[in-house]
Amino acid sequence: MRPDDLGDLVDVGDPRVSPDGRHVAFVVTSPDLAANEYRSQVWVASIDGAVPAIPFTEGRARDARPRWSPDSESIAYVAHPDETGARLMVADVEGDAPLEIAAWPDDIDDLAWTPDGTRIVFTARARDEDRYAPSKDRDRPARRVDRLAYRLDSVGWTIDRPRHLFDIAADGSDDGVVRRLTDGPYEDAGIAITPDGSAIAFSAARTSTWDTDLATDIYRIGPSGGEPEPLTRGLESHTSPSWSPDGRHIAYVWTDRHSLSRNGQIGVIDLETGDRRLLTSTLDRNCAPYLMRAREPVWDAGGLLFQADDAGRFPLLRVGLDGTVVRVVGGDRMVTGFDAAGGTIAFVATSGDRLGDLYVLVEGRERRVTSFGESFARAHVVASPERFTATSADGTPIDAWIVRPPAADPGERYPMLLNIHGGPFSQYGDRFFDEFQVQAGAGYVVVYSNPRGSSGYGDAFGRAIRGPAAEHDPGTGWGSVDYADLMAVVDSAIDRYADVIDPERLGVIGGSYGGYMTTWIIGHTDRFRSACAERALTNMVTFSHTSDIASFFLPGYLGTSHLDDPDEYARQSPVTYFRLITTPLLLLHSENDLRCPVEQAEDLFVRLKSKGAQVEFVRFPGESHELSRSGSPRHRVERLRIILDWFARTL
Repeated sequence: MRPDDLGDLVDVGDPRVSPDGRHVAFVVTSPDLAANEYRSQVWVASIDGAVPAIPFTEGRARDARPRWSPDSESIAYVAHPDETGARLMVADVEGDAPLEIAAWPDDIDDLAWTPDGTRIVFTARARDEDRYAPSKDRDRPARRVDRLAYRLDSVGWTIDRPRHLFDIAADGSDDGVVRRLTDGPYEDAGIAITPDGSAIAFSAARTSTWDTDLATDIYRIGPSGGEPEPLTRGLESHTSPSWSPDGRHIAYVWTDRHSLSRNGQIGVIDLETGDRRLLTSTLDRNCAPYLMRAREPVWDAGGLLFQADDAGRFPLLRVGLDGTVVRVVGGDRMVTGFDAAGGTIAFVATSGDRLGDLYVLVEGRERRVTSFGESFARAHVVASPERFTATSADGTPIDAWIVRPPAADPGERYPMLLNIHGGPFSQYGDRFFDEFQVQAGAGYVVVYSNPRGSSGYGDAFGRAIRGPAAEHDPGTGWGSVDYADLMAVVDSAIDRYADVIDPERLGVIGGSYGGYMTTWIIGHTDRFRSACAERALTNMVTFSHTSDIASFFLPGYLGTSHLDDPDEYARQSPVTYFRLITTPLLLLHSENDLRCPVEQAEDLFVRLKSKGAQVEFVRFPGESHELSRSGSPRHRVERLRIILDWFARTL
């Protein structure tokens, strides 16, 4: 696979089963390199396979978020015909022309039909149009900031664009009047409507100190809005509500931002008694994979369906109200999206050498609905990853994978690239990753792993890199056992695959936390001949002033703030060791990155350049922290070319 092949990628996502269980709608997205845009369409397939999957919308307007009407006869979806804003559309399944029922100046994040099919509830940002009317920033009034949480990566300003719940008549009547159901300077998210339509549940932080509480609760309002009633209270986060079919329970996702990282859990509220309990706490797995953008738990006849991180895989699991967990979809693959209705489960799954495809599961029998992965594999040379286990210095087993160059000659050894994932509470695993295929296609042996700090291996494994000053579960800090694990993976790979890896030509690359570890590694060893750090966190002190998640992220890991213990933040910052860096380094960063702001790269670049080190700095205008995943198609291709060019010159 070459960088330009990115234009041939196809992403299948957001499957939604019709209430009668007979059809599934889903979204197909692919990059358009010529237009430098993404094209997305809503597709529909019959569950029984009698009719093949076909496009339901034209796709010229980046169509997304299909939602079936209660009678299974219509689909509401969001279209994006312009650079900004969104249109809420409703289309009859029989093929009548779609009806635009609302135009919104911002994006529409989610939507749901009321049970009687008469209205659609949606979440969207409510901005001050007087402020945003001028097209140029310099013509807009000054922005007043009085909260720590005031902007968000890939979203922008939130302080004057709070997200709320709205609803509108589904048939476009009432002159298309949109009703606001919630208000205030809060971020409302998630839509769960009780089966009888008498109430709507959502999640939000709605205390007077919501930006410092780091807590989120489930609220309930009437179908016409009104004062939200809290259904949970506490210091933790309760999000992604999901109402049970009998209306008695609300399921939710539980997380704790005060003490990172903990496994997310599936919880449930008994609305008759008010009791709350976590159903998955004995599983010891993360039941809310945030980098996978896992959806809310979904009720079916057997309980609640949810995704989980599990040792490099993302299975689909089910938990009953008694806490019993069973695996519904497993194997050496990752479930990246799912839905259930009418006795049918639909899901999207990907593996190490296949793009994601849509599958359905009916009465225990699985059937593949689409063949995008097979088509891509026929048109391109795709390498298959091999899993192996490394043993760290203290005896801890570490999962790892290797991808050989698909055109490798027997007896020839190739340079190796160690890839490090972000998070750090996330995981690599059995999914198709275009970057690894491109690196292998360019003649590199690709190695990646899940060191301690990763999700998928239990709370103790994920919390091993908490700071030594943490009150609860103190660990050894970043750049400690995770560093030892990564070095063990390198040693194990060189030993096991001596026939293909040249130990004198080692490179290291990573983004976000992976960029942190890349710059930490080259400040503590010179065994790598070249390095590339993308969107890296390099200075914990300045990160704590500038990141959109600064208020909770590092204090949640280190157990102390940069104000109370700046020396500990400096000790764990790669920039502190810049004088020890001799490895040639490429820094890649997006100029609009709010998660790890570009000053992180600027800081390290100036230090290294000033001391005469071999360092290059590439900046991508107009991109966020998500450049490699959802940046403009041309920038994504350019990024891959720049990385390959760098390692070609330095390895």
